[in-house]
Amino acid sequence: MLEALGLSATAAAVYRVMLDRPGHGVDRLAGAIGVTPTQVHDCLDELTRLMLVRASSEHPGQLRAVTPEVGLEDMLARQEADLAERQAQLAASRAAVTRLVADRADTRAAHGERLLGMDAIQHRLEILMRNVSTECVGVHPGASQRPEDLAAGREGNAQAIARGVTVKSLYQDATRNDPHTTAYARWLLGLGSEVRTAPVLPQRLVIVDRSQALVPIDPANTRKGALHVTEPGIVGALVELFEQAWATAVPLGAARSGDPATGLTGTERELLRLLGTGLTDEAAGLRLGISARTVGRHMAAVMERLGATSRFEAGIKAAHHGWL
Repeated sequence: MLEALGLSATAAAVYRVMLDRPGHGVDRLAGAIGVTPTQVHDCLDELTRLMLVRASSEHPGQLRAVTPEVGLEDMLARQEADLAERQAQLAASRAAVTRLVADRADTRAAHGERLLGMDAIQHRLEILMRNVSTECVGVHPGASQRPEDLAAGREGNAQAIARGVTVKSLYQDATRNDPHTTAYARWLLGLGSEVRTAPVLPQRLVIVDRSQALVPIDPANTRKGALHVTEPGIVGALVELFEQAWATAVPLGAARSGDPATGLTGTERELLRLLGTGLTDEAAGLRLGISARTVGRHMAAVMERLGATSRFEAGIKAAHHGWL
């Protein structure tokens, strides 16, 4: 019982014997509880620090135990005072943290919620995922995702899904060939998340609870930073953009079949459209998350299907058939 007050078990035993046998010296105390005299001396030092023993008036050179009514009550009073002081320190620390968070929020607002660099983006995502209550959706363009970026989102996504939050992730069709992204997407599916892919995606985007969003400052280099948006009009437009892309995407694991009327896959149709606007193979491949060489293979398949000997002829025939 006395151990709960901060005494070691041996010191508590020494204290009890001293209360019962006030005249015992060190050797007799050691014999009574089965320890060495050195251990008794250590216990007496401990009891002295706790003010549970004092110098004996009756036995000069010896110590006497302070009665529990006095010694233990004094100990409790000191511990209560220490606890009150720690509580005051905790309250002061909490107030300081609250002020710091408020100051940072004001600073972020003054700078248009600009988050510069991946560390700043990851920190904000951690906060958003910790506080999300109903839904988090994301658009992740590109042929692959960096393994370290995928790993950074695991804990937040897992905790949110466990709380019943709906998590929807939209990847590019090209990521179906990337083992890291595919493994991560299947892990999300295993937790009950929803994952779809599409040939072409809007810019990178994260929307939380349909009330705030992160969009890249520079879509050409999303690692530069992001803008944290909370204006309802802008967030609403981003939600609509996501829903349009989501509606035409295919769930991961489902085969993306060709158009029954044309035989074109979604990627081939988008490729024809992009090249028809004048984009180069490299630019069209970048939009689709595929290499220029893969663009060439797709176009060769389309030309063979159309019976065309050149891309120009393929474009004319595709338009004639209503493929564009």
